[in-house]
Amino acid sequence: MAKIKAVCLSRDKGRKAEVGEAELVAGSGALGDFHAGSKRQVSLLAEESINIMREKGLRLKPGDFGENIVTEGIDLKALGLGTKLSLGREIELEITEIGKVCPERCAIYYQAGDCIMPREGVFGKVLRGGLIKIGDEIRQI
Repeated sequence: MAKIKAVCLSRDKGRKAEVGEAELVAGSGALGDFHAGSKRQVSLLAEESINIMREKGLRLKPGDFGENIVTEGIDLKALGLGTKLSLGREIELEITEIGKVCPERCAIYYQAGDCIMPREGVFGKVLRGGLIKIGDEIRQI
């Protein structure tokens, strides 16, 4: 079963803090997050991808790549554009972007010589909102 491992927010661009739960708003994103209302409403990154960077010696916390949702048990990079995901009981997301172009290199890139978010992070728009929390199930619909 795929599930949510962490939920992270930040009012500023960059690293996010783990908050445990958040309200996702249809057509906007995570309430109180820097990216709410933008083209990249919600970002997701797999715990499995983060572990690849940990194996390079980095000490990483959820949100260090700027991701809103850390997942476990789902191959995010294999999802296609337009894929719909159900999160928890209420939320529905549509994948709108896979990977991204970073305008500048982040602190993680300089520490490890690599950053996974441009290749393995995915972004989605919120089709149906609701409360998201750690442990919620993720299903492809």
